[in-house]
Amino acid sequence: MQLDIFLFPIALFIHHAIIANMIDILLCNDDGIHAPGIYELHQSLQPIASIDLIAPDAERSAAGHAITLTDPLKVMPIEKNDQPFGLAVSGTPADCIKLSLCHLRKTNPPDLVVSGINLGSNTGISVLYSGTVSAASEAVILGIPGIAISLCTYHNPHWETAAHVAREIVKKQKKDPLPPGVLLNVNVPNVPLNELKGFQVARMGRSRFVERFSTHQDPRGNTYYWLDGDLELLDDRPNTDVHVVEAGFASLTPIHIDLTAESAIEQLTHWNKTF
Repeated sequence: MQLDIFLFPIALFIHHAIIANMIDILLCNDDGIHAPGIYELHQSLQPIASIDLIAPDAERSAAGHAITLTDPLKVMPIEKNDQPFGLAVSGTPADCIKLSLCHLRKTNPPDLVVSGINLGSNTGISVLYSGTVSAASEAVILGIPGIAISLCTYHNPHWETAAHVAREIVKKQKKDPLPPGVLLNVNVPNVPLNELKGFQVARMGRSRFVERFSTHQDPRGNTYYWLDGDLELLDDRPNTDVHVVEAGFASLTPIHIDLTAESAIEQLTHWNKTF
């Protein structure tokens, strides 16, 4: 009994030391708080991090960087397995990050924002449409490092592979932080973990969506349209995100918010005129 009394303060000290050494992570996504991807991400990072979670209350895929200005944001706490899980927000991924960093956690911001695990790739031009990437980029805008994780499939997802990649990337970020103003966009091939070839830095591939609209009529005869399409790659370079994923590697693409086309600056200076 005396030994137990002696050991208890030591165990408590070790526990607090472990907690203090853990990275503080805010999770978000665009598939919604009930999506399996964010649950798998939560479970994967929980052993190495202190986790807070805020996400849209329903799917907001392809919401881009939209924010809500004309409606109030409603927030509801969500439980899973009879334990607090996170906050569901009636808005976009960018709304979630703004609400958390600018209000709910204004005085105790997290060390890192991780967005995902998205069902479906966010390679090429998808970066501009993706709510998953926008959650990470909003964090970077507000001064917090951001990482977006996507699993490149819509069928039979190997969540364990993407979850493992996410955990390893977070560890690397802790040891070797991303530069200020840069978010990391990670795309994971949908393969079993033992078939993943590794990580590879990749450029964002030049691409576009080839859109298709199908025409329908509702029961009252009103016409409506349904958007679909395919990603068309316009880039043959082997080091682009699409090619890297196809080769069996998780692609790591650093992205910054400055969209200035530096190559056009010199040309446009000839347009300068003073009135």
